[in-house]
Amino acid sequence: MHARYHLTHPISLGWIATYLLVLLWSGTHPADQVIWGLEVFPAILGLVVLAVTFKRHPLTPLLYLLILIHAVILMIGGHYTYADVPLFEYWADVSDGRNNYDKVGHFAQGFIPAMIAREILLRCHVIAGNRWRNFFICCFCLAFSAFYELIEWWVALLSEETGDDFLGAQGYLWDTQSDMFLALLGAIIALLSMSRLHDQQLKEISEAHTD
Repeated sequence: MHARYHLTHPISLGWIATYLLVLLWSGTHPADQVIWGLEVFPAILGLVVLAVTFKRHPLTPLLYLLILIHAVILMIGGHYTYADVPLFEYWADVSDGRNNYDKVGHFAQGFIPAMIAREILLRCHVIAGNRWRNFFICCFCLAFSAFYELIEWWVALLSEETGDDFLGAQGYLWDTQSDMFLALLGAIIALLSMSRLHDQQLKEISEAHTD
């Protein structure tokens, strides 16, 4: 019944191999074990959820790819800590002196969850109408980003040293606000750029289920 869909499905040996190899690299001599656990935990939790839902509720290929990209972003940040990712050290020297890899993470924190929320809402027929659905998705992503900022705050309260590395603020006064703004921006850009492709893949899944 799902043959046509599975032929193009990205959850394959390549997907799994990429995830596991990056995870193995990330966990090998990370800059800080505690920070590594905090940063990589969402990626590991995501893999568990995908494994549990894969057969009964398969997602679109686009969504699986985006989730993999987000997991890789988290693993890189966990390995180095977000304030010390080498590639972004160069940009720190030529810009404001900050390592802005955490901004990539927060942009992705809006971009990928926006597409996850969109798929759930469309497939469950929760909200009719693109405008209200897109509005709800943006609100959800902004709320999710705000909740993550609360988690960072709680970690900082529990351990000042670990909290500083987990926050990645690097002395920037408006770090929290800019993080949430980038998540919102990521959600908006995702909806504007990915909706058409996403709709096509959702249609393929629907047709595969009715064959």
